[in-house]
This record gives sequence, C-alpha cells and structure tokens, in this order.
Amino acid sequence: MNIREIASVIRTKNAGPYWFSADIMFDNTELYQAVKESQAFSRERVARLYNVDLENISEVIYHDEGRIIKVNIKRPFVSGSPGDSDVLGMQQHAPLLDIDIRFHKLHK
Repeated sequence: MNIREIASVIRTKNAGPYWFSADIMFDNTELYQAVKESQAFSRERVARLYNVDLENISEVIYHDEGRIIKVNIKRPFVSGSPGDSDVLGMQQHAPLLDIDIRFHKLHK
C-alpha cells in the first residue's frame, strides 16, 4: 500500500536555516501503528529517497499521541542562500510520496 493512500498529511516545512522537517500524519491510530511497526521510515530509507548521506538525516521520531512520524533532513543549501530553491522548505515532500508500506498486521 502506498503512503499516499493512508496518510492524511505528508508535508515538509522549515526547521531552521540548515534543516527542513518532514511530517507524515495519520487520522487513524490503527494505520499509524501499522506503519510504525512496518519500519518503512528509517534513516537509511530517507537518506536513499533524498539521495543524501546518512549523517544528513536526523533520528526518525514517532509521536504516538499525535499519530505523526517526523524526520529532519539537512538542506543542501542554507535557507535563502544562492542555490536554495525553497526558502521555507515546503516543497520537499515529493520523495516521500513513493514509499510503499508492507504491513505485518493491522491492529484490531
């Protein structure tokens, strides 16, 4: 199943001049837990999706109460500097849209 089919929001946003944050949000606790258990979001996978070294990816954070998966990604250019094409970091979510999730099980 593709993440686009089950997440209610997939977005990126500014996390300071050197990083942007990727958030994947869920309306459904069961789906959130199943995605969390699938381990589809690892630092290694995010690094591959964004074609960056692992050191440029923060820890993947699971916020159970909010049903949010979060990871920070180091910007290739400092926000607002020459070469930066997205000062606010809001147009960086496209690589996340291709994540396929293989569920081990769905909770009941």
